Amino acid sequence: MIPLFFLKICYNMAVKGAIFVKIYHWGIIGLGEIAHQLAEVFHHEQSELYAVGSRSLEKAQAFATQYGIPNAFGDYDEMLADEELDVVYVAVPNKQHIDYIKKALLAGKHVLCEKAITMNQAELTEAMALAEEKGLVLAEAMTIFNMPLYTELKRQIDSGRFGKLKMIQAPFGSYKEPDPSNRFFNPDLAGGALLDIGTYAVSFARTFLTSQPEVIATTMLPFSTGVDEQSATILRNSEDEIATVSLSFQAKMPKLGVVAFEDAYIVIDQYPRADQAEIFFNDGTTETVVSGSTSEAMNYEVANFIGFIEGAPNRSLFLTHDVITILDQMQQQWAKA
Repeated sequence: MIPLFFLKICYNMAVKGAIFVKIYHWGIIGLGEIAHQLAEVFHHEQSELYAVGSRSLEKAQAFATQYGIPNAFGDYDEMLADEELDVVYVAVPNKQHIDYIKKALLAGKHVLCEKAITMNQAELTEAMALAEEKGLVLAEAMTIFNMPLYTELKRQIDSGRFGKLKMIQAPFGSYKEPDPSNRFFNPDLAGGALLDIGTYAVSFARTFLTSQPEVIATTMLPFSTGVDEQSATILRNSEDEIATVSLSFQAKMPKLGVVAFEDAYIVIDQYPRADQAEIFFNDGTTETVVSGSTSEAMNYEVANFIGFIEGAPNRSLFLTHDVITILDQMQQQWAKA
């Protein structure tokens, strides 16, 4: 008879040649739309969707059955106490992120958290310090920081073929039904465009800027509940690179990012999960750059996160910290206006 402990080792480890490869058990906390998106596409050779958690056991069981996930919990603390769980994907509403990030880290789990990772810089600093203390990985599930297209574009930019970076445009508009009880406009649920779609626009800008910018000017129009309905912001860094960020929850705008250099400009349509960019040179020639696949956006996040656990540099958290700092500056200036 094969010993039970050996069967358990075989279940948790895959053999590739003579090398044992760890299989990471993932759990999802919060089973809203983004959790469904992840479960529908989840695929990684070193990862398994192992558990889901909800405040409702019935909801967790239904979710687990739908996606063939072996464990369902109706209590988040019970799920986090499972010793087989390695990674937690936090997908609860924004305002609850910090609470469950800390709970997961204290339980010894690595954490990949939906955007915006925290409400403000103070919360993120606290979470980063706890992750470092526990020797665990913390990152934000920001697609822009994980899409292969941006890695390829940065490689070409760093080669110098486009000249000096001058300006970035990052609009993002999404029409939401003006219902004060909807989470998009509910201040108790951290509503407002900034912490929802604004993180994408600012992350796009920060991806290309040479260094962290300051908020030079910003203006905001509030919804009736007080949350930000639309805004326009100018960012500038020490290299005199300028970025403009335009947001709206009451007007659709194309998610069309533009990155302008001295010798060319890059246009990226649907930039949150883009796999293609067009480059327009001053001499009239054009190029198309294709890298990665939009449909695999969430799996790139998973793959890169496993890389962080196994020792790859976690540069995305550095960028996330910069983005949250910018969002803080915007909100502080709005409060003074």
